[in-house]
Amino acid sequence: MEKELVEYIAKSLVDYPDEVSVNMVEGEQSTIIELKVAQSDVGKVIGKSGRIANAVRVILNASAAKNNKHIQLEILD
Repeated sequence: MEKELVEYIAKSLVDYPDEVSVNMVEGEQSTIIELKVAQSDVGKVIGKSGRIANAVRVILNASAAKNNKHIQLEILD
């Protein structure tokens, strides 16, 4: 569910939604979600002072708290 959520949010923010890819790496206690977008869209996903990226992280952690998991978002460039 978290993977689809990140993909939906990212595709809504960028100019090139076809180039959005989300990869999930599951661990025992935590999950890492890797988000890759077009080079010109990286700034739109991060936002000024990282505000958009932090907001997405807050939403992810709230979603994962139901399952007692920790999720980490990495934006790859």
